[in-house]
Amino acid sequence: MLLRNNVPLTYIFGKIKKELLFVIAYSVGIVILYQNFHVTRISIPVAVPALLGTIISLLLAFRSNQAYDRWWEARILWGAIVNDSRSIARQILSFVDNPYNQDDIEQFKAQFIKRQIAWCFALSQALRGFSPRKGLEEYLTPEQMAFIKNRKNVTTTLLELHGMDLKKALQEGLINKYQQIEIDKTISALCNHMGGSERIKNTVFPVTYSKYISMSIHLFIVLLPFGLIEYFGYMEVPLVVAIAAFFLLVEKMAVHLQDPFENKPTDTPTTTICRTIERDLCQMLDDNKLYEDKPQTELAPVGSYYIL
Repeated sequence: MLLRNNVPLTYIFGKIKKELLFVIAYSVGIVILYQNFHVTRISIPVAVPALLGTIISLLLAFRSNQAYDRWWEARILWGAIVNDSRSIARQILSFVDNPYNQDDIEQFKAQFIKRQIAWCFALSQALRGFSPRKGLEEYLTPEQMAFIKNRKNVTTTLLELHGMDLKKALQEGLINKYQQIEIDKTISALCNHMGGSERIKNTVFPVTYSKYISMSIHLFIVLLPFGLIEYFGYMEVPLVVAIAAFFLLVEKMAVHLQDPFENKPTDTPTTTICRTIERDLCQMLDDNKLYEDKPQTELAPVGSYYIL
């Protein structure tokens, strides 16, 4: 996501640079031909592009709302991942106990909670198209890394390891059946959040709908100079550019928001969220060294901005 509040105009208009250059050249060409060659003096009632612009505005509003809904749902899912990660760590720390073998119990708790941190980072990387195994050796044991090596879905495998450890804890009497059920509910909730994120990632926004809106905007831009030139003359150029820029920017905003896991500046900040989870769970483990030894930001540069 974008980290700075004062987003410069160069970044904003850089998204539609090519389109604006076309609009400027087209509107200047129309006004020159209109003023200097009588045969090309074609004008249309301004009500025609105005009506078309109104229709496009409604379509863009609907599309922007749908795109924002996808982005907001992704943020809600990752907010739930934060809550359930804290919950599962608290449950493991408070439920699992064996007064006769404290060293093994502490190791069990640490492995389980660090694996939950690994799951969060693996899910974030998988959603963004990166290798989900990258960096997991900091949280997983060599045996666990070997177990997930040949598995295609790393995040599902990590939850499977959660379940295996939970079963082992129940069999060894480290937890009772009621505690096992509560922890399993949290694991199931994490699985649901993962599935919701993957659904958003893998559900493509209807291409035909996007194409129809794009074609309508371009038709509107083509007609707009003919509706304004009779009233404004050469001043129609900045007016056409300003109006076209508004429609193009709204369309571009919707395109970016509709895919919240595509490693763009408008993404859901999954890396930052994972770092928050890591900080909190390490604090619960009294193992701040793991968190403090890592760089405080893992950023992918986008111009003068960064994706988290």
